[in-house]
Amino acid sequence: MERSLSMELVRVTEAAAIASARWMGRGLKNEADEAATTAMRNVFNSIPMQGVVVIGEGEMDEAPMLYIGEELGLGSGGPSVDIAVDPLEGTSIVASGGWNALAVLAIADRGNLLNAPDMYMDKLAVGPESRGKVDINASVTDNLLAVARAKNKDIEDVVATILNRPRHQKIIDEIRRSGARIKLIDDGDVAAALNTAFDETGVDILFGLGGAPEGVIAAVGLKCLGGEIQGKLVPQNDQELQRCIRMGLDVNRVFLMDDLVKGDDAIFAATGVTDGELLRGVQFKGTYAESHSLVMRAKSGTVRFIEGRHSLKKKPHLMMED
Repeated sequence: MERSLSMELVRVTEAAAIASARWMGRGLKNEADEAATTAMRNVFNSIPMQGVVVIGEGEMDEAPMLYIGEELGLGSGGPSVDIAVDPLEGTSIVASGGWNALAVLAIADRGNLLNAPDMYMDKLAVGPESRGKVDINASVTDNLLAVARAKNKDIEDVVATILNRPRHQKIIDEIRRSGARIKLIDDGDVAAALNTAFDETGVDILFGLGGAPEGVIAAVGLKCLGGEIQGKLVPQNDQELQRCIRMGLDVNRVFLMDDLVKGDDAIFAATGVTDGELLRGVQFKGTYAESHSLVMRAKSGTVRFIEGRHSLKKKPHLMMED
């Protein structure tokens, strides 16, 4: 893939973030998601590439969401790529005006992203120092101790992050018994997984069940950063189990980084919608909007933070339409 594609993809997440940020705190999560999706699709279709959505928000009959199998891009004169999208990771976050909502996407060469079913995945994510030192089949305490050793910390200084859900109470209890600290999050485990790779966020490890599609997106980001994610599919009923079987996916398998995203020709882009540990949210300043984005390329290991200023007069499509 051409290096210039990275900047094109930032345009996509910027547009989605600005469109959805207009709905912050208004209690209308579906409207926020639709605004992000429409903006993302429009900008995608101005980019010279041949893209296919392998991780999206539903099937074809669920449009206007970016559906699995949808073709994006100008269709000629560009690379053939898999696309994983979450136009608005954290719809409920935006609806309530909360923390860490993102517009996020990842791309890789065609056939290199796992076509993960829309179900739970048990995840374990760490940053570069702890790569190769953790094991999703090991106990929570053993993994915390491994991270502590890798980062030259006492276990009491290790911070684990996990979605604040009743299903995670046993993990939360074990983390507390170990002496480590916890940052509970309400939504947004892509952002939480990425946070493990940045010292300034204060997060060392992510545990718990979240969406499998989000696990693939996070894997691209962590591959760019030199971190690690492991995952195990967790079907909740026979229908989900049968879907895994039809897709040839072993529910007993541990999916490692290279299972989730093959090779290193992959790009990750995200723009903050609301403020978070890593990215600031969109701010509207009357005639313009400010955005804060992250774009990374696995092949080169380049990580860029981009601040954008967007004229709302020259880009009227960024104004909210009720």
